[in-house]
Amino acid sequence: MFLSSKLYDVVNLFLGMMLFFWLFHLDMDTPAQVTGLLIAVLSMAALAAFAVWEEWLNLAAGLFLIVSPWLFGLQNSEAMRLHLVIGSIVAALAAAEVWLASWKRASSGLDETPSS
Repeated sequence: MFLSSKLYDVVNLFLGMMLFFWLFHLDMDTPAQVTGLLIAVLSMAALAAFAVWEEWLNLAAGLFLIVSPWLFGLQNSEAMRLHLVIGSIVAALAAAEVWLASWKRASSGLDETPSS
C-alpha cells in the first residue's frame, strides 16, 4: 500500500525548511534558500488543500535543485551532495504524488468523458 500523500508533503516541508535555514551550515547559495522556501510553502499549501499544480511546482523545484550545482558552479562537494540528495527526494515524492493523484482520478472514473 502507498504511504499517505500527507506524509509526502510533511517530508517535503521538512526538507524545504532544512534548505531554507541552512541546517548543515554549508556555504549554500541564495537560490537554494529560495528554492527551500518555495518547497516548504508549496508543501504547507498542499497540506492545507491538495492541488496537483502544487506537486508539479514541487517537482520542478526538486529538479532545479538537482541541476543547480552545475548552473551555479558549486565547488563545495558537501553542498553539491546536499542539493542532489534533497532535490532527488523532493522530485521523487512530488512525482509520486502526481502519479497517485492521476491514478486515483482514473480509478474513480473522473477522467471519462460524459456520453451524450
